[in-house]
Amino acid sequence: MIDQIEKLNGAMIQHGGENDRIYLMKLGAADPAVLAPALKALALKEKYTKIFAKLPRSGSQPFLMDGYVIEAEIPGFYQGREDALFLAWYGDEARRTEQAAKRVKMAMDLALTKKSVAAAPTPLQAEMELRRCGPADAPEMADVYRRVFPSYPFPIHQPDYLVETMETHVAYFGILVEGAWVALSSAEMDEAGGNVEMTDFATLPEWRGHAFAAHLLAHMEKAMTVLGFQTAYTIARAVSPGMNITFAKNGYEFGGRLINNTNIAGQIESMNVWYKKIAPNP
Repeated sequence: MIDQIEKLNGAMIQHGGENDRIYLMKLGAADPAVLAPALKALALKEKYTKIFAKLPRSGSQPFLMDGYVIEAEIPGFYQGREDALFLAWYGDEARRTEQAAKRVKMAMDLALTKKSVAAAPTPLQAEMELRRCGPADAPEMADVYRRVFPSYPFPIHQPDYLVETMETHVAYFGILVEGAWVALSSAEMDEAGGNVEMTDFATLPEWRGHAFAAHLLAHMEKAMTVLGFQTAYTIARAVSPGMNITFAKNGYEFGGRLINNTNIAGQIESMNVWYKKIAPNP
């Protein structure tokens, strides 16, 4: 069952057994001093083994005093003025222990060595088209996501979810070859916060090796800059050399690692936070 998104004390959270966690997505009007223990109470009730909280630094003190720890941070995340902290609380020590430490280190080391050799990707071939996706594309998009990801933290396998998010706060982009989608990505926009998450990258296995993710990322950055977003970021699979290299080569900074955070590609994995300032403060 897909994890549910709901309000708790004025905050927006996602929680459920799929990711075995609570994700504090937006603090909203919640009082941090009330919310921090409320999240722990919900985690203990449902036997979740992790709480993952994204919130402004100014609201973090009650969480830190209640046993949460900082796993990542992004400077100037909110309107270019206030940092975001990514906090964690663990209800099980096993969840705190990195399960793929060697693979994670190898991917990070490789990404950091590539950071100084940034270069524009080879232009797309004539038969390849990069464009923004629309509601009519949702069924084919969902099929691509189903083929690439056996599991995912949000229901991108469902056309209705893709259409719903398109109409509210997510811009999807993709690459077509002869009229068929072969690669996808999305920009999840937080207009109030002035930040955008570059996410949902997926390339069909038979089309990998064409640097489609790099093309999509560069295109999304331009589109989001025009719309006035100041900070772009991603939460990328820590074991994936390709995605970490893509962001490192494109000028993103490493913000930290979220340990055993997300059910993706069939298992719970650690995720790396990368960020980049894409426009000056207003």
